[in-house]
Amino acid sequence: MFRRIFIFCFLFPSLLSAQSGSNSKTDSFTLKINNLPDITVVGRNSKSDIQQMPEIVGTSIYAGKKNSLVVLDNVQGNVVTNNMRQVLAKVPGIHIWESDPSGIQIGIAARGLSPNRSWEFNIRQNGYDIAADPFGYPEAYYNPQLQGVQRIEIIRGQGSLQYGPQFGGMVNYILRNGSEINKPFEFETQQTVGSNGLFNSYNAIGGKKGKVHYYTFFDHRNGNGWRENSRYYTDAGFGTVTYYVTPKFSITTELMRSHIRSQQAGGLTDAQFAQDPTQSLRSRNWFDITWTTPAIIANYQLNASTRWNTKLFATIGNRNSVGYTSAITVKDSINPATGNYNNRVLNADKYRNYALESRIITDYTLFDRNNTFSGGIRLYTGSTFRQSNGKGTTGSNYDMRVADLYPTDIRFDSRNLAAFAENIFRISDQLLLIPGIRYEWLEGSASGRNGFTAAGAPIQLQNIQRSRSFWLAGIGSEYHITKGTEFYANYAQAYRPIQFANLQAPPSTDVVDPDLSDAKGYNIDLGYRGKVKSYLQFDVSVYYLSYQNRIGTVTPAGASYRLITNVGNSISKGFEGFVEFNPVKAFAPSNTTDLLLFASYSYTDARYSNDHKDAATKGKQVENAPKNILRLGITAGYKAFLLTGQVSYSSETFSDANNTVTPTANAQNGLIPAYTVTDLTASYKFSKSLSVKTGLNNLFDTHYFTRRAGGYPGPGVLPGDGRTFFISVGATF
Repeated sequence: MFRRIFIFCFLFPSLLSAQSGSNSKTDSFTLKINNLPDITVVGRNSKSDIQQMPEIVGTSIYAGKKNSLVVLDNVQGNVVTNNMRQVLAKVPGIHIWESDPSGIQIGIAARGLSPNRSWEFNIRQNGYDIAADPFGYPEAYYNPQLQGVQRIEIIRGQGSLQYGPQFGGMVNYILRNGSEINKPFEFETQQTVGSNGLFNSYNAIGGKKGKVHYYTFFDHRNGNGWRENSRYYTDAGFGTVTYYVTPKFSITTELMRSHIRSQQAGGLTDAQFAQDPTQSLRSRNWFDITWTTPAIIANYQLNASTRWNTKLFATIGNRNSVGYTSAITVKDSINPATGNYNNRVLNADKYRNYALESRIITDYTLFDRNNTFSGGIRLYTGSTFRQSNGKGTTGSNYDMRVADLYPTDIRFDSRNLAAFAENIFRISDQLLLIPGIRYEWLEGSASGRNGFTAAGAPIQLQNIQRSRSFWLAGIGSEYHITKGTEFYANYAQAYRPIQFANLQAPPSTDVVDPDLSDAKGYNIDLGYRGKVKSYLQFDVSVYYLSYQNRIGTVTPAGASYRLITNVGNSISKGFEGFVEFNPVKAFAPSNTTDLLLFASYSYTDARYSNDHKDAATKGKQVENAPKNILRLGITAGYKAFLLTGQVSYSSETFSDANNTVTPTANAQNGLIPAYTVTDLTASYKFSKSLSVKTGLNNLFDTHYFTRRAGGYPGPGVLPGDGRTFFISVGATF
């Protein structure tokens, strides 16, 4: 019966909306509905950089979900270098890895999950995937330059029903598209210089004429990095053109192309870090990333109640690395026998992903209440071509020439078909219920060569293919206490697919469990949030995350091989809270002075369960899961001047599941100490078209590190940047 109702609602939403149109009764709750198109300008009349998402944005439902909306125009921090501890300071619980210069690769997580290239989040740009492979290899090697980002949408918990495979939630970077420009031509430029040779140039043009709206930008950034051997440059170009076929129907074409090349300074031992964190013992390691994301987006307003959106998009990425990747305790020095350095190791990945997502949303009347239905489908195919462990040159510059065949030459394929449906039932003027369901069909396979024997014979990969289908379900709710405040709660199932690495089993040492299954679990949120007039906003909540059937490696009793299998469960539970208060607006609303105080805090207790198959980790804390993350800040301003100070604190955490405290000799395992970092930023607007911003990051030059790496870009301790400064000048003509 439910399936028939689902099919009816998905295929014929216009019939439901027709019912809404034929009923002239006005529901008092309708005034609380907020609809935003997919890309628009928000937050221009507010100094705050954080807002709550509206109940509906485009064709997506956000009512009842734990969410945050970060407005980049209002961020008082170093956006030029993608400094996420400042950009996401007011999003409680975000754990950030800071391990490469200038924020080239962003690593964020929450609730005890791994920040490794943000792979526990579903990372999107303008609503579509940009990770290497969202199913088999969800690492975000590319992230948009934040100067070109208008806002960041962050959804946790129940977002898994709309966006698929993730436990952490969804992060959606909405790029600037010049939607606020109402003249044929406008030019914007921002020029930045800073410490360690930092130079950034952002230039954009946009306009609107007749039925055509366009916007394009080019961003270049280069620098030497805070550490030795940390040179980098990035080039990113984006263009979007929207043609309004009719006032109700538009087609947008857009293209982003990014190229990043960075020298990787490598890790340090703990003793070396204590001696001088700026030093580097690796001068021949390089990383090169080219990312292209084309998309065609159609939007159609069927009637006053119904909107349809379809995205056809692709991710075409190349990831290359060349370097000497032995433990940091092994010197990269000239070999006396040859008079040259040792050969470096080459790794090359190619990602070719193509997808279509189509969604529809409609309002309809049921029992004299205005309700909202949203549904959609997803079709995806992706291939990863991986060549690794190649014999590179003995040189020092970036060079991908290989001396012979790559020992490892593998192809991974992913296929996905998904459909979801969610509905807002407005039970009363105060109470909303939002049930949802998602169907997933997945197929993953691996084939190719996994190396050579001592005699030179190829070692073929185990012929592995996994195909499965399942349902996810969830329900959210809101109860409005006042016009601006509400209780919210949600429960949603989530999953994390079998990763490519789990299918790449060396036949001589590892065996893949034939019953290996995806990790599954669920998120629960319960919170209270809202605004009090114009001087207070807050969001406080508790959560429970069950991560079941985690995939790992164990050695069965008496066996001579390692088994890749589902090793057990982990539980994360805790508190996430944020408050922003403007005492001037509260007690002296006529005063022209601005004063914003904020605090965001999270407590996380993440542990492996006692039924874990790995005896060494039973009951222990999950790695990379600091118990306490606290960020405090104050922004003071008068007229066009703003001064902001932020303090970020993260408590100690373990770097491995065995909870190793004393650092190992190679620094790959051991405690990650607590740290506190202070940032200071000032800005001044001379006019609407001319502004300047400057800042000191890590004001007190704290020496700290956020991760220990076992491979790229380490291995070893990876220091965070010390004190740096920047100054930016922006103008619009």
